[in-house]
Amino acid sequence: MSGLSIQSVSKTFTLDGRRNTVLQDVSLELAPGSFGALIGPSGCGKSTLLRMVADVFAPSAGRILVDGAPPQQARRQHGIGFVFQEATLLPWRSVLDNVRLPLELSGAAPVRSPEDLVKLVGLTGYEQARPSQLSGGMQQRCAIARALVASPKILLLDEPFGALDEVMRYRMNFELLRIRAETATTALMVTHSIEEAVLMADRIFVFAARPGRIVETVEVDLPRPRRLTTMDDPRFNATVDRVRRALFGQLPHALDHEVVHETVV
Repeated sequence: MSGLSIQSVSKTFTLDGRRNTVLQDVSLELAPGSFGALIGPSGCGKSTLLRMVADVFAPSAGRILVDGAPPQQARRQHGIGFVFQEATLLPWRSVLDNVRLPLELSGAAPVRSPEDLVKLVGLTGYEQARPSQLSGGMQQRCAIARALVASPKILLLDEPFGALDEVMRYRMNFELLRIRAETATTALMVTHSIEEAVLMADRIFVFAARPGRIVETVEVDLPRPRRLTTMDDPRFNATVDRVRRALFGQLPHALDHEVVHETVV
């Protein structure tokens, strides 16, 4: 049984009486415990797809299964964890109380205690700290712990490190890799960074512009655990190049123009 199965999914919104197709005939599969990355131009529907998996939106056509169940059932059974670009922590609650929040709202019994998850994400000693007392990276660690506290079947991440500087972003990439190695949770992440997608994922789904559709699925042939030295592996660079070509293959002249423009500036 697939950890995540998206079958011929399309999504159309109606705005001011006009129909707008955001996603068209998207299909992908993720095995249990694997990591998928969605990458493509802004506005191509990546975040919309993530929200359909999370049961925020319903598909206009097609079917989504999370661990063999529809998103509605997976959500009711606390099978979906979500990490946003911003940590969205409650400022009046401590780290530990923010992590506990999904359990309080759902009444679910945790497989791992909130205290264990705070330790897992490297926030030991900050249990009683408020979000304003944490760095951006520490806030995202707290958000990841909160997303994992109900032991979800799938972890959804929407540009979770997009607001961080490059050094902190790489540090958080490796932190997330470490956390997932311990939890074995299926994960699907939206990113705009090719290198981040290759470093993190087992499969990369490359999207074309709206209406969003998958133009290529790239298998990442890199051993785990992945470390900083992974980025020196020739296979890493070859995969980055393949994803880049898939992203820009339909607009080679536009890419050349951008490179020339950047060089001139």
